[in-house]
Amino acid sequence: MKKCLMSFLSVTALFLACTLTYCPFLWAAETIKIASIYAHTGVAADASNNSSIMGVRNGVKEVNSRGGILGRRFELIEIDNMSTPIGSKVAAEKAIAKGVTAIIGADWSSHTLAVAPVAQANKTPLITNISTNEGVTKIGDYIFRVCFTDAFQGKVMAKFAREDLNASTAVMIVDLTSDYSIGLARDFKAHFEQLGGTVAGQVDYTLKAPDFERVAVQVKALRPQVVFIPSYDESALIIKHLMGLGVKAIPLGGDGWESERFFERGGRDIHKGYYSTHWTEEVSSQESKRFVKRYKQKGKVFVAAEALAYDAVLLLADAIKHSGSIDRVKIRDALAATKGFQGVTGTISFTPQRDPIKSAVIIEVKDGKPRYLKSVLP
Repeated sequence: MKKCLMSFLSVTALFLACTLTYCPFLWAAETIKIASIYAHTGVAADASNNSSIMGVRNGVKEVNSRGGILGRRFELIEIDNMSTPIGSKVAAEKAIAKGVTAIIGADWSSHTLAVAPVAQANKTPLITNISTNEGVTKIGDYIFRVCFTDAFQGKVMAKFAREDLNASTAVMIVDLTSDYSIGLARDFKAHFEQLGGTVAGQVDYTLKAPDFERVAVQVKALRPQVVFIPSYDESALIIKHLMGLGVKAIPLGGDGWESERFFERGGRDIHKGYYSTHWTEEVSSQESKRFVKRYKQKGKVFVAAEALAYDAVLLLADAIKHSGSIDRVKIRDALAATKGFQGVTGTISFTPQRDPIKSAVIIEVKDGKPRYLKSVLP
């Protein structure tokens, strides 16, 4: 009897080994596939995209370390959007073809605006961590974000310029190839003028053919008190050109400034400037402290994109848990019903437009070093 039992156990073990080795789809069926769509190559790869990628990875690691959701682990599928809108659309189509339950991403608004229509058409929930353009969630009811919008960010920086800096004149420097830059500039202008300020002009450029010397010359001629640069890490190069020409205007920006690349390209040379963002590790909430303690490595500089991406994954897990299903429709409904989710970047409750109600953080750059200045409530 003992010999028969041993033989049975041996055969069973061999069967399981062969099943997992040669029939991986049986094992994969126990996972929940989610796609991460960001720039791994191209001009956006060295900006906040790297932080977003790490945030998603750590979020998946966190969920799986807790035993997964509904008895299943997250299976992360990373897809490179190659830093372009068309690459983002192709990446979204690849994600759908792989049968993902949800998509996290993208980073740049122009990229998410290309991903979202594909997700919406296929009724697949999408959560962007840091695309602030107003149009993103307007694409459809399967599109969500965990960051505030450009409308709020533009209002925050316009009010800060008028009331905290007492600026009455401003000039905007806008990247005509960026939905993020165009949208944030529009919102800043509307609120700055509503508060009694004057936007003396807008100076345009494109990343394909940047001529920042020309930009600086035009700004200097307009003699503004503040210059609003709603772009990404190239903003640091623009500021260097402004300072080189002796422009005294205080530079202001949005969350696109918050990357190590920004400081590497000239942010460390800024005497004084300000930008808005979503989170800083100086935030004192328990979730924030726990995140920093667990994931900050020696010498690492945390940026908001990483914490937001982490929150996006944990928020998705929370929605799956509450829906009790991996059905995309039920997950979408659970996401829309989210109230009071405790994230690293703050408490998240969604508006009917699937935008979170959250506060903004203003960072002061003084002598090349960023520091937390204050938080601004909606």
